[in-house]
Amino acid sequence: MDYVIGLGANLGERETAFREALALLDAVPGCRVLRVSPFYESEPLGPPQPRYLNAAARVESALSPEALFDALLAIEVRLGRVRRERWGPRTLDLDILWAEAPLRSERLTIPHPGLCERAFALTPLLDVAPELRPHYGPILAALGGPLSAVANVRPSTNA
Repeated sequence: MDYVIGLGANLGERETAFREALALLDAVPGCRVLRVSPFYESEPLGPPQPRYLNAAARVESALSPEALFDALLAIEVRLGRVRRERWGPRTLDLDILWAEAPLRSERLTIPHPGLCERAFALTPLLDVAPELRPHYGPILAALGGPLSAVANVRPSTNA
C-alpha cells in the first residue's frame, strides 16, 4: 500500500531525528521509503514552544495501516519521544497523513483528521505525492499557500 508519513520535531537535533526515523522506517520489514520532501519550518500549534521542522516521506508498505502506525510509534519511542501534553514540544512526531485507501477505526483515521487545516503537512505531502495536487492544492492555497523550504536543510538522498 502507498502511504505518506508526516514528520515533525521542535526539540533536539531535528534533522538528525528525521534521518534516523527514515532509516528505521526503511528498515521495517515490508516498508520502503520512496521519496522524502524538503524540510520546512513552521509555527507550533498549542502552547508556546520552538518552531517545528516538518517533512513528509512517501512509503510503500505491505503493512496494514494499524501495523504501520504501531511501527511509527515504536520508532518515536526508540528515538526518545516522550508524550507529555497534547500539541506540546517533541523530539519526533510521525503521522500517517495519507494512504491510497482511506480508513476510519477506533485508533486511526486516514487521511489524517487535521491534514486540511495544516499547511505544514500539506506542503510536504504534495512534494512527495504531486498527483494529489488537484484535491489538496486548492485547500493549501486557501491556507495561504505552500511553505518555503529551509534552504540549508535538505533530506538525505539515501531515503
